[in-house]
Amino acid sequence: MSSTGDDFGTWDPSGLNRFDETVGAPAAAAPYDPLRLCVFATIALITCVFGPISLAVFAGIAIAGYARARRAGLLRSKCKLGDTRNVLAYLVVLEVLALAAVPFWVMLWARIWS
Repeated sequence: MSSTGDDFGTWDPSGLNRFDETVGAPAAAAPYDPLRLCVFATIALITCVFGPISLAVFAGIAIAGYARARRAGLLRSKCKLGDTRNVLAYLVVLEVLALAAVPFWVMLWARIWS
């Protein structure tokens, strides 16, 4: 179409990009909420206080979650390791190391408090 007109009449671009009251205004974008950073800081605090016990608990929860997801059909994870088998193997290694470290951690605290 040309702005000079054609067989259908003239084209008027002034009707474009106007606010339509019947539709309403678009929702304002919510500001970024850094909740994940608070969660990460809380997990770090728990880990500092409870040491390998917290690692064992978090790894156990993650193993249960990934095992359930794999049984439900998840083959690729957003985790950098990709394949859920690799993620599960990594988590099992963390769990074993954490459980092996618990007695040493308890002995360390027993030595500090005595």
